[in-house]
Amino acid sequence: MAEIDIVVVGAGPTGLTLALELARRGHRPRLVDRRAEPFAGSRGKGLSARSQEVFDDLGIVAEVCAGGFRHLPYRVLVRGEVVRDADPNADRAPTPDMPYESGLLIPQWRTEQILRRRLAEYGVTVEQSTEVTGLRQRPDGVEVTLGTGERVVAGYLVGCDGGRSTIRKALGVRFDGDSGPEGMLLGDVEVTGLTPDRWYQWSHSERGFVSLCPFPGSASWQFQGVPLADMAADGRFPEPSLDYYQRILDDIAMEPGVRLANASWLSTYRVNVRMVDRLRVGRVLLAGDAAHVHSPAGGLGMNTGIQDSYNLGWKLAAVLSGADEAVLDTYQEERLPVAAWTLATSSDGLRRIAEQFGAADSRGIAAGADHGHQLAIGYRFSSLSTRSVGVLGGPEPGDRAPDALCRDAAGGPVRLFDVYRGPHFTVLGFGAGCAGALARLGRRFPGPVRCRLVGPAPEPDVDPEVDLVDQHGAARAAYRIDDDLLVVIRPDGYVGCTARPADDTAVGDYLAQFQASQRVGR
Repeated sequence: MAEIDIVVVGAGPTGLTLALELARRGHRPRLVDRRAEPFAGSRGKGLSARSQEVFDDLGIVAEVCAGGFRHLPYRVLVRGEVVRDADPNADRAPTPDMPYESGLLIPQWRTEQILRRRLAEYGVTVEQSTEVTGLRQRPDGVEVTLGTGERVVAGYLVGCDGGRSTIRKALGVRFDGDSGPEGMLLGDVEVTGLTPDRWYQWSHSERGFVSLCPFPGSASWQFQGVPLADMAADGRFPEPSLDYYQRILDDIAMEPGVRLANASWLSTYRVNVRMVDRLRVGRVLLAGDAAHVHSPAGGLGMNTGIQDSYNLGWKLAAVLSGADEAVLDTYQEERLPVAAWTLATSSDGLRRIAEQFGAADSRGIAAGADHGHQLAIGYRFSSLSTRSVGVLGGPEPGDRAPDALCRDAAGGPVRLFDVYRGPHFTVLGFGAGCAGALARLGRRFPGPVRCRLVGPAPEPDVDPEVDLVDQHGAARAAYRIDDDLLVVIRPDGYVGCTARPADDTAVGDYLAQFQASQRVGR
């Protein structure tokens, strides 16, 4: 039997992100997917601001942003009358600490395509038509049987294989929750009779809801429909077809001349609200829809899966490189509460949309989705969030680490996100008093930790050389720091530890639990 570090099951956005996180740290995951071809639909079409920050770190955010709409107006119509025609993100703009100010509309197939290309740069490709048919845990790994008859032994296995996860079922993990009566018809179609400069949303309190959302650089639009007359008591609809979708559009939108053609993907969706009671069973872990499913309101599903992988990837790589296995327990500790929050938030969003349905003051299906930016999600409660100073008033251990624009020693512009980008930890030293502590930490952790002194432009022969010139105080303002302070940024962009420069031993002890033998990737 072949032996490998890890098997990732499922090559959607969750599995692709995890494989990429591992690959850039020097590991070569085996990524298998039971589908014969990559997913071709637009289904998860929204990337939150936080997921864009994840993709910034992974080096693909420019391509992702070029492939989506950030400022797309919504035209909301009720009984054929326009009640709203505006860009919900019109008043949003990047700030020094938040470079991605809003969500991004991009079809899921394009997101996956970009992730696959990046992953291929590390020599990792998806094994399509490869299903896991059996697994058996043993003390030193997981024995995995594939549908091809091949058997492999992996150090770990992660199930990213969706709401009907075979891995979750094989583990016998509970998937608590229920199936509601809500459902939706989805598809990718070409449209004539509309200009692709709006997300068109029509509702009729007696007939239902239908919308058409365009995508840049593509002839396809995403169709969403809820025809009330056709919905069964259990939320199911008749078999989807292009003719059926056209009849729904004609009935609810009442837009003569708008025609659908060339459907490339048609599907039905039924709302399930369920989550697991644990994310780890020995050497097998769960992520994404395999661990939690919920209402599509707010567009949180795919994003939560991406961020599951972003949290798990660096921890799994650390353990594979020799860190204590207890590090993996913090994945469940941190992400299960986020899953619970996601289920509650999306269910509340669906309720508020239903209350507006067919009303003259309807704001559309994205109403109330500010929580969808996911920038406030954090882990202050985590055992990995430690401090040796009091509350600072700014980002605390467990909070997202904000961005800021500085200058490097040569005077060129550099963002804090540029410094964080990569598989390493970062230690920022705010103030000249941190210079000695950073030097000691740099000697102790020469590879996997990047130490940077942040301060104003130094006076020659007086101040120590700074790595990041905080010329306008943007970095101190973002972190609300008044005195000298050491701040540890985790590889996934969260503050891990804060300490005064005299207490650099506490910082060293914090880093040592992960860094003993972690490899540094490209």
